[in-house]
Amino acid sequence: MTTISTPSRRCLAVILAAGEGTRMRSTRPKVLHEVGGRSMLAHVLASVAAAGAEGISIVVGPGREDVAAEARRAAPGAELFVQSERLGTAHAVLAARAAIVNGYDDVLVLFGDTPLVLPETIQRLRAALADGAGLAALGFEPADPTGYGRLLMQDGELAAIREHKDASPEERAVGLCNSGLMALDGRRALSLLESIGRDNVQREYYLTDAVAVARSAGLRTQVVLASPDEVLGVNDRIQLAAAEAIFQSRMRRTAMENGATLTAPDTVFFSHDTRVGRDVLIEPNVVFGPGCSVADGATIHAFSHLEGATVGSGATAGPFARLRPGADLGANVKVGNFVEIKASRIGAGAKVSHLSYIGDATLGEGVNIGAGTITCNYDGFNKARTEIGANAFIGSNSSLVAPVRIGEGAFVGSGTVVTRDVAPDALALARTPQVEKPAWAQRFRRMNGGKPKVR
Repeated sequence: MTTISTPSRRCLAVILAAGEGTRMRSTRPKVLHEVGGRSMLAHVLASVAAAGAEGISIVVGPGREDVAAEARRAAPGAELFVQSERLGTAHAVLAARAAIVNGYDDVLVLFGDTPLVLPETIQRLRAALADGAGLAALGFEPADPTGYGRLLMQDGELAAIREHKDASPEERAVGLCNSGLMALDGRRALSLLESIGRDNVQREYYLTDAVAVARSAGLRTQVVLASPDEVLGVNDRIQLAAAEAIFQSRMRRTAMENGATLTAPDTVFFSHDTRVGRDVLIEPNVVFGPGCSVADGATIHAFSHLEGATVGSGATAGPFARLRPGADLGANVKVGNFVEIKASRIGAGAKVSHLSYIGDATLGEGVNIGAGTITCNYDGFNKARTEIGANAFIGSNSSLVAPVRIGEGAFVGSGTVVTRDVAPDALALARTPQVEKPAWAQRFRRMNGGKPKVR
């Protein structure tokens, strides 16, 4: 993650992650649902860190140790606060009062279910504060503003935020909408938040009312624009799928801008941490799980699935390859169709061309693995390793029963079950001797009434 240069101002980000998300129809808290293999909460935490936030506070609901655990994992230095009662968004921000009082220049308020906001946009919010605003709201202009709160402008400043249900017909005609994200002058943030009342039907403290409080205090109130995609809030599975689509579009574009070829971009799916080099070719229907990197000049053929895998320069995988966590392909390795690699280092130039399983193994440079070969790495209780020396040749349909070592340059004959180490340059064979009985087939057919019946 690259940190964007920031002005010499200290920044606190307060992330509201207390919502349960009942519309998700899930036992998992809303902010822990994933986009690109990463929780929505972790996406937001990564963005604020990249935007230069020195302090991060996360407000969670009571008893939500699962959310707290994810917050600690994604942002180990963050402070956690609990909103014990649900009394509105401003009340949630004030749960982090102990952090707000620490003299930050900028206080940002973001939501754990708005995962696509970019660090550059957060920086523009901060820039508005540096330019003298006491409050800056993040706005957007959707194709259909129905249902969104409106940002009402007056003389070039933000005059009010009006919820759709409370807006007049004239106000509903306004296309500038509220994303919910806000930046406050850190010197005044606490007094602004504490001045918000709950004179409304719901009897809650609304963060949107900070605009009126700021204007009454004579502070400048500004609006910073973002794209509608960037401020998509996720409340149900449909919006989660929409966020995933936007995220994938970003990742595909970045990969192609950086020199990769995606022959059918819409069919390729990346994780948040996928790294793809230059002159990489990715064919249709390829899925990257977390923890993958593909070096320059590699090719991932169609219908392959990679997770926790490293693909070296010039290597090829697939079609229909599965690279599981710990798969490490060296330069110019060939992994062919219907091959599964797991927790194994495949040395430069080695070939595992088809219909094989290589697990918990080390293959030296130039090794050739014949079709149907498997490493028998699990005895029902423990995993064991297979080591194959450089330039060894493993014949088709062989089973390598770990733990076992096959020396450099050794040959294993087709159909062999290897249970003992094989010396370098040796030939290992383990077959039942072939027996041939002349004319047996003729006698068998006569005994059964001639030609076999078609069933």
